[in-house]
Amino acid sequence: MLYVDIPTLPELKSLTQIQADACVSIYLPTTPLTQQVQAARIELGNLSKVALTQLATAGFDKRRLAALDEQLADLADDDEFWEYQAHSLAVLVTPDALRTFRLPNRLQPMAEVADRFHLKPLLRAITFPNEAFVLALTENEVRLVEVCADLPAKEMRVDGMPKSAADLARRASVNTRSPSGRIQGAEGQKVLLRQFARRVDEALRAALAGREPPLILGATEPLASIYRSVNTYPGLLAAGIVESPGKTSDADLAAAARPILDDTYSGELARWRELYARRSQQGRTTADIPWAARAATRGAIETLLVDIDAAIPGIVDEETGEVTLAAEGSAMTYGVVDEIARRALLSGARVLGVRGADIPGGAPLAAILRYADAGR
Repeated sequence: MLYVDIPTLPELKSLTQIQADACVSIYLPTTPLTQQVQAARIELGNLSKVALTQLATAGFDKRRLAALDEQLADLADDDEFWEYQAHSLAVLVTPDALRTFRLPNRLQPMAEVADRFHLKPLLRAITFPNEAFVLALTENEVRLVEVCADLPAKEMRVDGMPKSAADLARRASVNTRSPSGRIQGAEGQKVLLRQFARRVDEALRAALAGREPPLILGATEPLASIYRSVNTYPGLLAAGIVESPGKTSDADLAAAARPILDDTYSGELARWRELYARRSQQGRTTADIPWAARAATRGAIETLLVDIDAAIPGIVDEETGEVTLAAEGSAMTYGVVDEIARRALLSGARVLGVRGADIPGGAPLAAILRYADAGR
């Protein structure tokens, strides 16, 4: 099972507002296979040394440095914590507090030190989660299957989930013709199926509370449309598995779900690129870092794509947004693209973390502006 705790958008915005004398951001690949997790623990130790050395070189207060070291060492020694991992781990620590997030996507190892957290890698997990749930729904069976990138699909236990429509109705079948008020014939069948769908949704609502991965429905008509009419999970995708899932294995459901996820993400990026092209003709786009920094500082970015792997050290003026680049990263600098993303988020922009190949022109970022020539 993949153990994830991806930050919600409000949590991410809260993290963007944290500033301290030292904010250490560590990202490293992990594995959900407990017997292989020792390598990740060693990597955390190595990245911790890189960050602490940067701070020591900058003359950071020794007592505050020791507090950072203690928190990171405690995390590395926490055997129970390391038993439950995903594909990557984010560790955000100040001398006073430590936060971790287990992420479903694979990230490159890095350690960043500044007076604010480096949050751009977290954007990828929020933008395109590398996991999904498949709801396999028939009149006679309900399964919720968790689909992850590199692990076998696994059925999840859901408390309160009805076994079948007939079981819920306490009948031998929902197709019975026996009269009972409205519950008879084809109309009666729809009434019972709608009741069944509501109970399924209620059970899922409790099981998926606080979760945000996409939900893919596997069902045939009329149950597919009936379930969609009562669904309350915001991540239910419009595309679904249209073949009956009754005798389909969890692995085959996962195989059917992955193209749906790929098409969903590809479609979202394609629509964004089309909008970017239209807004470019109106003077409402930029892929220029200094321009984007000024626009973000003025709250003038509407949507922003950032390359989660781009590392451009420097600083951005708090008032004007003017960019000063640095030859290399240090405790006195931070990621400029990350800072632009932070300011855009705080001003209400939608920010997507993607790979460089997904950004028009291969730039580290691309922004759609709220009005023409904003920040120029």
